[in-house]
Parts: sequence; structure tokens; C-alpha cells
Amino acid sequence: MTIDTANMCSHLQKKLFDKNGEYHRLWMAMLDDEGLTAVVRSRQLHIYRNGKKVLVLAGKSAPKIIREDPVCEMIADYV
Repeated sequence: MTIDTANMCSHLQKKLFDKNGEYHRLWMAMLDDEGLTAVVRSRQLHIYRNGKKVLVLAGKSAPKIIREDPVCEMIADYV
């Protein structure tokens, strides 16, 4: 999975890509799950499963769960 990080919030980049980041475990799981896709919009990461949005991650605000999905359980502590 490749993402255009140029338009991603720097806070979100740290949370996703740093090994000690809050969402790093989620990022690693996303790389292994072929059913998930992601796109950066408005500096946030929008995560989709089979074309349906399931989760929106922002840098400074809480994650927004759109649909119940196993990937959402990984961020339950941050909601």
C-alpha cells in the first residue's frame, strides 16, 4: 500500500509511521490486509474496505469510526 504523505498532517504521519506512534500497529495491520485501501484527503487518512469507508484518522483529533470493522478495534483505546 502506498500513500501520498505529502498532503498528510505531520502529526498523523508521526502517529502512523513512528514505531512508538499510537497508530503504528494499525498501519502494520493495514499493510498485511489486502482488503483495505487508504487515501489522504484534507490532511486526514481515509481507510476503506472493499470500497466502503470504515475509518478516518486525523492528526490531532480523535479517529472517526464510520463502519464496524476489525481494523477499528485496533484503535478503540483512542476513540
